Amino acid sequence: MTKKKSDSYVEPNERKLVYKNKTKNPFILFWNWGWNIYYDSPEVWNYLIVGGLTTVLAITTKLILLKTIFDQKDGLQLQLAEIISWIIAVLFAYITNRMFVFKSKDKNVFKELASFISGRIFTQLIQMLIMFIFVTLLAFNSDTWVLIFTLICQIMQIILNYIISKIFVFNKKGE
Repeated sequence: MTKKKSDSYVEPNERKLVYKNKTKNPFILFWNWGWNIYYDSPEVWNYLIVGGLTTVLAITTKLILLKTIFDQKDGLQLQLAEIISWIIAVLFAYITNRMFVFKSKDKNVFKELASFISGRIFTQLIQMLIMFIFVTLLAFNSDTWVLIFTLICQIMQIILNYIISKIFVFNKKGE
């Protein structure tokens, strides 16, 4: 019985960045090891890379807005900076996920974008609910607990956003 490979799996003979010669050079061995891990699941790795870039963009945008045109001490301006940075990050995430992660060719971009944004709103609401329950209602509100629940929520969002994008947004049915 043969093991079924994912759609994004790359056969060993097609792995362009892996050195084929047998060597004991530790740098080449480490290089090959890293690229072999990538080639086993390129879609997942591309998703994590794009997600990291999206996170950097969101934080950078928010900080630039707060240091230039908004005042972080004003609650309304702080929320406006948060909303603007979220919108920019989600649009960047959509474009990069469409092009580099899921390689979508769907002609109905508006429907795909609406599904993508809906999924991101859904996972953001789940994060807000988890934080409200644990930090506000159950009073796990020390800096340590807030950080722990923030990290748990971020991991949950990464996983759920990938699943939603894979199954509902970029499912290749409209191509």
